[in-house]
Amino acid sequence: MRLDNFVASSSGLTRKEAKRAIQGGDVFVDGEPCQRAATQIRGHEQVSLAGQLLNLPGERYYMLHKPAGVVSATEDPEHATVLSLFPADMRPGLRIVGRLDRDTTGLLLLTTDGHWLHRATSPRRQCPKVYQVTLPEPLAEKAIQQLESGLMLKGEDKPTRPAKVTVMDTHCIHLTLTEGRYHQVKRMLAAVGSHVERLHRVQVGDIVLDPALAPGDYRPLTAQEVSQFAED
Repeated sequence: MRLDNFVASSSGLTRKEAKRAIQGGDVFVDGEPCQRAATQIRGHEQVSLAGQLLNLPGERYYMLHKPAGVVSATEDPEHATVLSLFPADMRPGLRIVGRLDRDTTGLLLLTTDGHWLHRATSPRRQCPKVYQVTLPEPLAEKAIQQLESGLMLKGEDKPTRPAKVTVMDTHCIHLTLTEGRYHQVKRMLAAVGSHVERLHRVQVGDIVLDPALAPGDYRPLTAQEVSQFAED
């Protein structure tokens, strides 16, 4: 594993922050300063940051700022995948927690921990997910009431769970859902006579997309963020 990836995965820093720490002389390998981010770490070395010994966690947990144009899949014959945004030596074992459509941006979680993934996606938890929805025109009060009451979608046999609508400005709302049906946000807005121009997920449970992450960037979750989906 590259040194910058090792430091990021074991310290909670972003990749950019890890590279700055390495280039600034704050990272030591076997007691010697190492300022090459591409240095390969084989697993037997002692790596320290500002005097603190670093160790990789047993399981890995990340948040990714998903850009448009990549698919939420481990492999795809036609499109780039979210895993392609990670270096090759970090991809083994990583699994995607839920999914976002190819044109949807924002918070996506990944982990090597299958039990944590299951708890994060279990329908019985009704984990709230917050989406920033850009609309072509203001949403009518009646449409807001329909979204918040639950509505029947085409091809479904039961109505959606009540959503929460927060009006951010005339052309933007935050829509909070506690379920994850196929293309649900787009279908719900179509059902009330509107449509989605841009869709961006900002929050899953209590985990909020880090504003320091540029599209395509990622960082390890903090211990507090990981505890969001700890054992029941």
